[in-house]
Amino acid sequence: MLKKNLNIIFMRLSILLGIFLIFFSTISNSEENIPVDVAKKLKSNLLNSRPDLKFDDIEKTKIPGLYLIRVDSNQFFYVEENGEYLIVGDMYQAKPFGFVPVVAESILEMRKNSIKKVHEKNMIIFPSTSKAKEIIYVFTDVDCHFCRKFHNETLSNLTSAGVEVRYLAYPRAGINSESYKKMASAWCAGDKNKALSALKQRETIDEYICDDNPISDQMDLGQEIGITGTPAILLEDGTLLMGYRPASKLLEIIANY
Repeated sequence: MLKKNLNIIFMRLSILLGIFLIFFSTISNSEENIPVDVAKKLKSNLLNSRPDLKFDDIEKTKIPGLYLIRVDSNQFFYVEENGEYLIVGDMYQAKPFGFVPVVAESILEMRKNSIKKVHEKNMIIFPSTSKAKEIIYVFTDVDCHFCRKFHNETLSNLTSAGVEVRYLAYPRAGINSESYKKMASAWCAGDKNKALSALKQRETIDEYICDDNPISDQMDLGQEIGITGTPAILLEDGTLLMGYRPASKLLEIIANY
């Protein structure tokens, strides 16, 4: 009888311990420097407003009283400490060479870790023509005007300056669109670089959509790291630059990171 009672007590304690661990696991390492009452109130207010969303890690920003919170794993909102007012979008800092995005360390790490999972064989790589100093990852769409401008006017200046350009596909019209078919055909071509360059020159290439093309996976990756348009340029430190920039401006930005 005593043994049975002890087993029941042990089981109840195990359940309580599990609940305890689950509760405190919601306070992540990134929230260690945030008052517990602030984190709880912030998440509680957000959940009351949008119970359909999942609110995860919270981090401080350089602006007092303003926090960054991860939403549904791949989105980030800025929110004040009461969880009443939200800002959806990027924050920028004015630097001598232009506006640059202000990004939390966890986001930079997430982007770096995500891009590392992409095999080089699944990217179309234009190596530097001099000793490689830097690598940039460019999410591109062959039917995007500024993507063509980047490829035809900026690419050669970057590679000659020691920057290796690694292309990933991001057809904005979506899977099975004409843009997707063109890009899949380039990624499946025997000479990927030649095929992609032809498309950037508005030339046609033979349509060949191989079953193992990585276009869908790369689109998912782009959405995961926060891409909303093309061209989108990811630097090695995880900084994401949206939109076209000439080679001189890009080299200046790269040099300052």
